[in-house]
Amino acid sequence: MSEAIEGKVVLVTGAARRVGRAVAMELGRAGARVAVHYRGSAEEAKKTAAECGGKAFQADLSSISEIERLFAGVAESYGRLDALVNNAAVYERTPILKTTEEQWDRILTTNLKAYYFCAQQAARLMLPRGEGRILNISSLGGIRPWAEYGPYNASKAGVIHMTKSLAKELAPTIQVNSIAPGVIEFGDPVPKEVQRQIDDTPAGLTGTGQDIAEAALYFLTCSRYVTGQVLAVDGGLSSHTGLGGPSFGKS
Repeated sequence: MSEAIEGKVVLVTGAARRVGRAVAMELGRAGARVAVHYRGSAEEAKKTAAECGGKAFQADLSSISEIERLFAGVAESYGRLDALVNNAAVYERTPILKTTEEQWDRILTTNLKAYYFCAQQAARLMLPRGEGRILNISSLGGIRPWAEYGPYNASKAGVIHMTKSLAKELAPTIQVNSIAPGVIEFGDPVPKEVQRQIDDTPAGLTGTGQDIAEAALYFLTCSRYVTGQVLAVDGGLSSHTGLGGPSFGKS
């Protein structure tokens, strides 16, 4: 366990599966009290909550009233909120000539609007207590965009810039940072374009949910002097001279 996180209440959105689950499990092992958010994956969320010693909370983050209900539920259950990990996201291929308004709205709402209003609710709980941490999971696509994922790239670039903006606005009380995952493996079949990115990764391998989880634990326990930062956990891919490509196995 980590003394810096032990007993702290951390809400992880989209924590039923993949990156969110890995983060919840790592925080649970470190001694945090984890609020496991999910939208539709009830059984998986309950399993994650049971395994990390937390509680599961359902909400559709496309609705502001649902976000408000989620945070009210966490506050009622735990009495406080020490940290938020914004992770729930939509990852979808959207060629410009085929993208619909519905796709654009769904991706930007889930990946950016929801992050902002979750941060708003978190700040309302944290500021009166005099401390707190917000961690936004962005993406390599927000740093080095690739073709046919325009709305996704735009949403994640927005998350990165929003992170820096909120770090200034909420300082010195609340630290706000971001992790930008690269190619993350969850055992799914590897598309050709993703294999190309694996081949281009200087580290010579894909990342795992555990890699992101360990980075998340760092940001939730590090010095209060660290805020407004974006950490690319990508095996060096963001520094490579290639064209970039999709983050495989997004949550």
